[in-house]
Amino acid sequence: MAVNVSIPKGTRDFSPLEMSRRKYIFKIIEDVFLLYGYKPIETPAMESLGTLTGKYGEEGDRLIFKILNSGNFMEGINAGDIEKTSPAKLASRMCEKALKYDLTVPFARFVVMNRNEITFPFKRYQIQPVWRADRPQKGRYREFYQCDVDVIGSKSLLNEVELFQIIDDIFQRFGINITIKLNNRKLLNGIAEIIGQADKITAITVAIDKIDKTGIENVIKELSEKGLSEDAIEKIKPLLSLGGDNDTKFEKIREFVGGTASGQSGLKEINEIFESLKKLPIKAKIEFDVTLARGLDYYTGAIIEVKASDVAIGSICGGGRYDDLTGIFGLPDISGVGVSFGADRIYDVLNELKLFPAITEIYTKVLFINFGDEETRQLFPVAQQVRNLGISCEVYPENAKLKKQFSYADNNKIPFVIIAGPDEIAKGKYKLRYMTSGIEKELTFDELLEELKK
Repeated sequence: MAVNVSIPKGTRDFSPLEMSRRKYIFKIIEDVFLLYGYKPIETPAMESLGTLTGKYGEEGDRLIFKILNSGNFMEGINAGDIEKTSPAKLASRMCEKALKYDLTVPFARFVVMNRNEITFPFKRYQIQPVWRADRPQKGRYREFYQCDVDVIGSKSLLNEVELFQIIDDIFQRFGINITIKLNNRKLLNGIAEIIGQADKITAITVAIDKIDKTGIENVIKELSEKGLSEDAIEKIKPLLSLGGDNDTKFEKIREFVGGTASGQSGLKEINEIFESLKKLPIKAKIEFDVTLARGLDYYTGAIIEVKASDVAIGSICGGGRYDDLTGIFGLPDISGVGVSFGADRIYDVLNELKLFPAITEIYTKVLFINFGDEETRQLFPVAQQVRNLGISCEVYPENAKLKKQFSYADNNKIPFVIIAGPDEIAKGKYKLRYMTSGIEKELTFDELLEELKK
């Protein structure tokens, strides 16, 4: 009887080719992180539920994958509790742990727990999977990798400037044309204050963060549903479709929020970042976007988001400044800033634009043909010497027909095949076939090793 085998929605298996390409992505990102002096760390796949909840806003909290307690997770819960208790509170009693939603909050927890062992400012990078109970769609998965780079323990805006350099460096290496968008949470606070809705800043940021996905009309509808007055919505409308170059938009925002302390601070920070960037050879397009909100509650300053210019997909990198995330865990006044590269969306962009190098498809460089047990026993030491040169190779495990063994080499894109049957071994020679051209060379053992080195 056939078994219907599947995997959970929003998750994926990866073939050898896909894994090779993913490793290519991770290596480029990691190489750039190291180039700028960042150090690697890792945190567990699961965190205490209390560590994660309350950090991502109401919508983010709903997307946290909770883990049922071991054993009798219903212990202490009766039928009356199930009827009267809200699902969120009930889940908190049945689930003490959860899969991590991102890498930033666990990083803040790590900093607090290890504050006596690390030196501030602390520059770290982290490449690990995260999980979100989101609705799967193109470019959006329930399990995906983030590649985070953060510096914590410094309020200098030079850190933001360096992040722009890192972003530009990485996407230049990939060959992806990008636009880097910049905003500041303090400007959003100033806007909320000007329209008389400072108490609804979270609702405002959550709504306008969806403008690229749902459009302006749906954002306005959501703002109304969240309780913003018609007058407030009319005031904010022009900002949702602000046009012109960066200087034009900057002046319009200055006119709107310049009278608030929060707005002035945000304008000053953005201006300082832009002035520093003008002195750098950044190739990416940089755009000031006042609708950029990134709905996470912990952002307090600069907000950064990266879009691919040539592929219709969501953001492929994003982040920002968080001034007191560690304060939630008992270590106040430790400011940090960082960005996260979405490896899975970067993969989709590279794949659509056909930017993956062919080299990523090759695992084995050399295949030894199997002519039988006696010949194979003599080839094993030779294969080991090839590996000692740093060249990947394998011996075909069965004495199959030559056609089958050559097909194996073709299907696995193995560029070189070594033929050493009884006749070759008797002469002390090895026949090296170049699979691309079909050319064969008969070589001594030393000549073979020299040829492979090339």
